[in-house]
Amino acid sequence: HLLVKVKQNRRLTPQSHWQDVRHLELSHPASIKYNPGDVLTIYPQNSAQDVDQIIQLMEWGQYADQPIQFESTNQMEEADFYPVPPAPSNKLHSEPLTLRGVLVHYLDIRAIPRRSFFSMIAHFTNNDMHRERLLEFTDPQYIDELYDYTTRPRRSILEVLQEFDSVKIPWQWAANALPKLRGRQFSIASGGSCKCIAEGQTNFELLAAIVKYKTVLKRLREGVCTRYITGLQPGTILNVTLQEGGLGVRISEATQPVILVGPGTGVAPMRSLIWERYHWQQDMLAKRQSATDVPSSGSNGIGETILFFGGRNQEADFFYRREWDYLDHQMPLKVFAAFSRDQPAKIYVQDILKQQAKLVYDLLHFKNGIVYVCGSSGKMPRAVRAALVEIFVIFGRIEVSIAEDYLQAMEKEGRYKQETW
Repeated sequence: HLLVKVKQNRRLTPQSHWQDVRHLELSHPASIKYNPGDVLTIYPQNSAQDVDQIIQLMEWGQYADQPIQFESTNQMEEADFYPVPPAPSNKLHSEPLTLRGVLVHYLDIRAIPRRSFFSMIAHFTNNDMHRERLLEFTDPQYIDELYDYTTRPRRSILEVLQEFDSVKIPWQWAANALPKLRGRQFSIASGGSCKCIAEGQTNFELLAAIVKYKTVLKRLREGVCTRYITGLQPGTILNVTLQEGGLGVRISEATQPVILVGPGTGVAPMRSLIWERYHWQQDMLAKRQSATDVPSSGSNGIGETILFFGGRNQEADFFYRREWDYLDHQMPLKVFAAFSRDQPAKIYVQDILKQQAKLVYDLLHFKNGIVYVCGSSGKMPRAVRAALVEIFVIFGRIEVSIAEDYLQAMEKEGRYKQETW
């Protein structure tokens, strides 16, 4: 775990736009190495209002602020049926651990409840009608009713406890009954010189789409991490972890051209890689100039970088547009963008890939280029693969099956890399 400080929390999209997308800058006092594609996980906190509500509902008021301690016990028979409670570490918080602290930092009271939750809380009501209804949700034959009650309207644990107000979970059972509050992963958007802010300090930049929507019941829903990020002020200390990503970017690839496909927030790791390649280029130039002691001219040795970006509206969500305009004059960078709502016919990244088919084919077939695809795990990755296969068929004058084999061979060679979420 790392403790980082919020330096900036800036909205990139206009207030009139349907989605709030944030650019976050976080600092850490020590020097930490990371690479394009690496992931930072933010561990959110439940709001004080939500925590107060569940404490009041469960009648935990007299215990909420008393120091508590978790102790390991022998595995109970119930462990086969109920989840083992998370054992919170209080190393990140100087104050004594309390029930309120556990609810704020460790337990997810806004999660959509699972069947096991209803099974457990049925033990903690004296209302026969409530118990009967809760146990119905645990019966496999009522799986559709469970879906309609929980998943479809995105009903939270807190809302279930408000509706079944006869349920009173003993405070000692809170960590068994409530699921662990999980962190949310963000692909790091900073690279190259953007990774450092001062001597020995590390900078992390993130591109975060705020999850807020209305359910079928017309109720506004927002994720726990979303609400947490929205309210972050400069100077706030966050609990995060850093994990290695799956892109496997290496400096040995610097001279190879790259084709980056990153619609929406999928552009975050692409921005990281672009700044990293710019940094590699500057290093190459510096080494060449120091070796010859004269200014360098001609090719700088870095491979071409082609970014295919996609959004809804050019004026609303063309993320980092000014940076691309700047870098376009500093390195061999080309940016092609598709905006699906700016014209009657929707245009996506796979469409502009096909528009630039000859360029794509030449870079991949003749120059040993690498493809990186990042973003939504829905239809986009399949559509991008299909577009590449079509390009190979047309310009390679080969059958579809051979084109598909060619793309699979690229994957095995590490020349087609995909990171989607």
